[in-house]
Amino acid sequence: MTSYHFIGIKGSGMSALAQVLHDMNERVQGSDVDKYFFTQNPLEARGIPIYDFHKQNINPEHTIVASAAYNDDNEEVAEANTQGLSVKAYPAFLGELASQFTSIAVTGTHGKTSTTGLLSHVLGSYRPTSYLIGDGTGKGEKDSSFFVFEACEYRRHFLNYRPDYAIITNIDYDHPDYFKDIDDVVDAFDEMATQVNKAIIACGDDEYLQTLNAPVPIVYYGIEGTHDFTAKNIQSNEDGTNFDVMIRGDYFGTFTIPGHGDHNVLNALGVIALCHYEEMPMETMKQRLADFPGVKRRFTEKEWGSQLLVDDYAHHPTEIKATIDAARSKFPEREIVAVFQPHTFTRTVTFIQEFADVLRLADVVYLCDIFGSTRERKGQTRIEDLLNLIPEAQLLQLDDMDTLANHDDSVLLFMGAGDIQKYQSAYEERTSSKT
Repeated sequence: MTSYHFIGIKGSGMSALAQVLHDMNERVQGSDVDKYFFTQNPLEARGIPIYDFHKQNINPEHTIVASAAYNDDNEEVAEANTQGLSVKAYPAFLGELASQFTSIAVTGTHGKTSTTGLLSHVLGSYRPTSYLIGDGTGKGEKDSSFFVFEACEYRRHFLNYRPDYAIITNIDYDHPDYFKDIDDVVDAFDEMATQVNKAIIACGDDEYLQTLNAPVPIVYYGIEGTHDFTAKNIQSNEDGTNFDVMIRGDYFGTFTIPGHGDHNVLNALGVIALCHYEEMPMETMKQRLADFPGVKRRFTEKEWGSQLLVDDYAHHPTEIKATIDAARSKFPEREIVAVFQPHTFTRTVTFIQEFADVLRLADVVYLCDIFGSTRERKGQTRIEDLLNLIPEAQLLQLDDMDTLANHDDSVLLFMGAGDIQKYQSAYEERTSSKT
């Protein structure tokens, strides 16, 4: 049994990875900042120790794994270097672990977490499956048939992986603090594709994935046109979405998912294609797709008096549009209120007009101050710059949350990748006595 120490264990990927190892009967501990993150809940439930950062946590007997967010400026990383100890970066270590199983990497600019969660849920009912989801959820089984994991493109981290399969949901320009332009992003995905060993499941509706080159078979899925796997006759109601699946033109079956919007249908198609490739019975697929509970912070609903509060990770214009479209599809008669917190200054300035355009798809827009990430705490852009492009929008402050209560029978979408949840929590605290 190996003993592991995770530097930055509250990170979503790090937390999930720690859970995987713990479930495989390894000894795991970690350290992080003294601040609450929802990703620590499953760690605490498993009894995994979490310490504050301190150089005394570093022990030569540990295998040390560090989050990509921390470098030599962190006192524990510095202490490990002083002692001459190896520090494994999270992506490199994950690649080593995944190689021990039939591995399935789920990647793409948008939809990684939802698709990873869905695939884990469906595939796990067929054969023993370990998984690592980007919402901080992980599960490990020593004798797993499959290891399903989210593979992030940021800083080309996914080049640390050589998976048996890859599901690629889409390619879009994001992370402008690292990628130069869309061509740079495409190049990264093209390189990642060359490292897949058995097959790639790719969204054929995506113009960049249509030209993907790889040394393995590429199975395409989509809604527009004809693909290897195509969804037809898509119909939605408040309970979910039904659609027919055609395999190379032949009817395969009718499926139901709880989610709404074309993006959720596409995610399901990718999962169906992978499971069909692995000869999973169709009826098992149907059942598990229909009862998928979702992943954290992806259209997570809460009834609040006459309102519906939705917590969603959407932080890119494409994702915001998908979230608003899903709300319109599920609740066509209700007012849609967008409460948005931009994430990182570079992303805000790069896509500022796109943010303005998609937010106008909501009936009412509220904006929160920009959230600066650990890699970028300040910038020239201000939230007022986005506000100026949406004159009808309002700036929302934590001490003025009561204004949201004026939207009776509305759907309130709290969207962002920073700490937008504190705004929803503040609203719930201020109005709890009225519900």
